[in-house]
Amino acid sequence: MSSFKNLRESLDFLESRGQLRRVDEEVDPHLEMAEIQRRVYAAKGPALLFTRVRGTKFPCVSNLFGTHERAQLLLGDGIKRAKELLKLRSDPVNALKHPLHSLQSVFKARHALPLSASHPAVAECETQLSALPQITSWPMDGGAFITLPLAYTEHPDKPGLWASNLGMYRVQTSGGEYVRDREAGLHYQIHRGIGVHHHAAIRRGEKLKVTIFVGGPPAHMLAAVMPLPEGMPEILFAGILGGRPFRYARSEGHLLSADADFCITGTIDPMHTLPEGPFGDHMGYYSLRHPFPVLTVEKVTHRRDAIWPFTVVGRPPQEDSHLAELIHEIAGGALPKEIPGLYSVHAVEAAGVHPLLLALASDRYLPYAERKPRELHTIGNAILGYSQLSLAKYIWLAAREDDPSLDIRNIPAFLSHVLRTVSWEKDLHFITRTTMDTLDYSGSGFNEGSKLLLTVSGTVRRELAENIPAELLRVWPENWSTPRMVMPGVLVFSGPAAKGQDAEPETLDAELEKFSARLQEAGDTETLLSGFPLWILADDPGFVSQSLDNFLWVTFTRSDPARDVHGIFAFTDRKHWGCRGPLVIDARMKPHHAPPLESNPDVVKRVEAMAAPGRALHGLF
Repeated sequence: MSSFKNLRESLDFLESRGQLRRVDEEVDPHLEMAEIQRRVYAAKGPALLFTRVRGTKFPCVSNLFGTHERAQLLLGDGIKRAKELLKLRSDPVNALKHPLHSLQSVFKARHALPLSASHPAVAECETQLSALPQITSWPMDGGAFITLPLAYTEHPDKPGLWASNLGMYRVQTSGGEYVRDREAGLHYQIHRGIGVHHHAAIRRGEKLKVTIFVGGPPAHMLAAVMPLPEGMPEILFAGILGGRPFRYARSEGHLLSADADFCITGTIDPMHTLPEGPFGDHMGYYSLRHPFPVLTVEKVTHRRDAIWPFTVVGRPPQEDSHLAELIHEIAGGALPKEIPGLYSVHAVEAAGVHPLLLALASDRYLPYAERKPRELHTIGNAILGYSQLSLAKYIWLAAREDDPSLDIRNIPAFLSHVLRTVSWEKDLHFITRTTMDTLDYSGSGFNEGSKLLLTVSGTVRRELAENIPAELLRVWPENWSTPRMVMPGVLVFSGPAAKGQDAEPETLDAELEKFSARLQEAGDTETLLSGFPLWILADDPGFVSQSLDNFLWVTFTRSDPARDVHGIFAFTDRKHWGCRGPLVIDARMKPHHAPPLESNPDVVKRVEAMAAPGRALHGLF
């Protein structure tokens, strides 16, 4: 089943299948509810319906998408319908070959067209921002945030449903410099649909009308985060995914989602901003205070039986990881049709999503000549110009012809393949002084940094070692810790903390030059360095070597390629940088980085006490 009329109906469905637990003990929205959510999610527990939330009359629900199985259960046949439609859009030739099947998909899409509704339940009651659940997830958060908001806007040049955008952009409802009940912070990252609408409003000198929906059918939440083809509005996709048209009404110039639990209407003044944040984000750090658009709130309405859904964002995996899995399941097959030669891509959740993108593609240029990256360069640049993939920081792109059995989601196997094949002398391609993901603080400034495209094609160059050569340890610098092995071929070690002069890349370059000279004096450098092509400089080698996820998170969230990629026997030839020895990535915390997320110990104790026998959370973790 997936044709839920509203959020409450979907919760009744989950409860009937033992997938929802009611929490009737009073809970605190300040840190406590978020800690409960994190603990229950980690234990693969049920959805949680909090019936007594301090400071508000509204019940709250979390962990709706807390397991992949539950997420699939909520969407049901909608996943199949959505895949059919995207396949039709991305492969028109195949559609012509199978016209009957294609007509069925079109017929289903026509029955999912948005539908006007009179007297929507969401407009029955009126309240204020401060009366909504004020949920704060992390100790340094700047206030309460809506973590599952659906922000609806229409293009000022082309008002109406068909040039609309429905996106999930966080909304700060308290704290900071916002006027209580009158203002909210609207944070959207670069390259988002709302940004196009905002740009048009600035050009026209007009305020941009915005409606924030909270709640409603689960299909609407997934539709808001889907990377859809240009020209396909999310509200149409929501109808296809949910098996029921997106129902809407117009009120005072705003569009309301008739099936939402809450609607917040207002406007964005073209150039008015206020500091938004901090906020604990999905890269595992705080996104700091920065100027973002301000939503001037006009009205807050809700259903009589409204329920407030929320999630907790933090270092992956979290609940939103399952939304990412659904996106890949639905849209993963359509992307290769958009970029010829691309076979598959995988944004690595453990690395914070955008910092590391793995890709497989064909390398068919000059098939009669020696195999080396050629077409991969074209495909890599196309990836960097495609929708949200343009936010990728490191792209590891391999030729599928080298190993047709390679599974891109088998991360250890993929990394090993690249490390056995890569030439650090030829295969590194930097893009400097470019835009970065808004949430990534490893770069040179807000939204600024660099990217690194690594293209690998051809024969295996080395086998990866599982033991560190004793000869290497004998010449190892005294101010570096004894290296540890993360996985075959990868070493991690620590050095001085990145403070002051030690934080500057030139300092590490000088150390590596001295070490390179020492290696040459030692003699057989090939033997000394063989089998370990990648070295990581980190603050805590024990933590990094503890698991693959720790290695991925630290390495790719704490480094900016142009600044932090170094090498043994490094060189620059005609503006191309490379190294003849191992690649060294400086993944230490730098002074300009955002702090990592940590729970409040007192709150952790309170939540653990609630899991005791007789308490509301007993048996959940």
